Amino acid sequence: KSGLDPGGAWHAWGMACLKAGNLTSAREKFNRCLKPPMDLNQLNHGSRLVQDVIQYLESTVKPVLITDDDYFATLRELEATLRTRSLSLEMMCEGKIQHNSYYQECLFYLHSYGTNLAIISFYMRHDCMREALLHLLNKESPSEVFIEGIFIPSYESGKLHMLENLLETIDPGLESWGVYLIAACKYLQRKNYYHILYELQQFMKDHVRAAMTCIRFFTHGAKSYTELGGKQAWLLKIKDHLKVYLQEVSRSSGRKKMAFTFRKKMSATEKKRHINTVDLQMEVTKFLHQCESSGASQMTDSSLPTLFGNNNMKMDVACKVILEGKNIEEGFGIAFRVLQDFQLEATEVYSKVAKQLVKQRKYSEIQQLLKCVNESGVAAKNDGDNIILNCLNEFKNIPAEDLDNLIQDMDSDENKIQAYMMCNKLRSAYLVSVRQEKARAVQLVQHVRQLAESSGDDVVKAICAQWL
Repeated sequence: KSGLDPGGAWHAWGMACLKAGNLTSAREKFNRCLKPPMDLNQLNHGSRLVQDVIQYLESTVKPVLITDDDYFATLRELEATLRTRSLSLEMMCEGKIQHNSYYQECLFYLHSYGTNLAIISFYMRHDCMREALLHLLNKESPSEVFIEGIFIPSYESGKLHMLENLLETIDPGLESWGVYLIAACKYLQRKNYYHILYELQQFMKDHVRAAMTCIRFFTHGAKSYTELGGKQAWLLKIKDHLKVYLQEVSRSSGRKKMAFTFRKKMSATEKKRHINTVDLQMEVTKFLHQCESSGASQMTDSSLPTLFGNNNMKMDVACKVILEGKNIEEGFGIAFRVLQDFQLEATEVYSKVAKQLVKQRKYSEIQQLLKCVNESGVAAKNDGDNIILNCLNEFKNIPAEDLDNLIQDMDSDENKIQAYMMCNKLRSAYLVSVRQEKARAVQLVQHVRQLAESSGDDVVKAICAQWL
């Protein structure tokens, strides 16, 4: 008469019937106020009213088998048991859920009015993980339901191995679980749970991704190559994973074309390249570890470059190896292999090293660097000259004698003249200029005279004018 929503009254009446043990009557009352969710895959446990019903039933029930409880079972309970017996029989787990009418009531309400997450969470709460997994598969629920309802509760309660065993029992090839397992890996990565991630990747036999996780274990948090030296076991594990992957691919190539659909793939060429990278990183790690241990290390960079980074980081590794040895020659061989293997811009690396040597005032070692570059066999004609030109920006900090020695080491007269001009050594620039072929010499001396005029060097200006 008052036009109020009768839902609350039906719910209260249904709860009263439940508390009185009248399960059949309770169903009838709840049928008038409870509604199934619009989306069974929504990430919640359904309406508050349904949750109240389930909560009451779970708190009321005693976890005993009906065989032990025959004498106390009321006729009403037996009747309800018979009526709900057919509900989800294919998913019933042995023991208390199968034999207890209150648990059957929970399943009735969950299947009628609950979400898939609510049903799965119910099974998980009562140690029926197999049923939870089968329900997930049968309903083709999205991966978020798997993560929220099964995966998180499994690893939080230390039952990850049990979950893995069940996944394998239900589908030995794990193909049915591919989407769910990849989603679990992404979730663990977002959470930075890398140890659980690595364990899961090994279970999945996803050797390429497991190798990538090992790279993270090797590089993460290390502040020095001494620390990386103690983590070299991870490099061996990377190689092991890649070798096992290659064996599995070669074994399966003759059989199923669709094998390993959810596992990361890698071509034989890529795999070979990655193993070469690991081998080279082991060599770099061993070398720099020794340098740091012997106290030869000079660099104090906050970042720690490895060969698993981008090209800029690989170039930093090459620089570090050249600079941290007892002398330039000691680390040049390894650095040269890094440059060749990754096809890096060698001149840029050598110039960076030369600038660092200027800062460290090791001018004689720049000459040693040039010697190594020229003897490498792949240096272009002007590489040595360009390295010197690139570090002359710091000429004000270089003593005059060392500066002269560096410029005199250049091959090309043109480059020498350019270097002398950069360093305001105009008299020297003039002396080299006049030795050139007549037409070119005139151009060069005119340029020197202009520089002398603008810098106020009257002596060189007069000499140039006289020669011209």
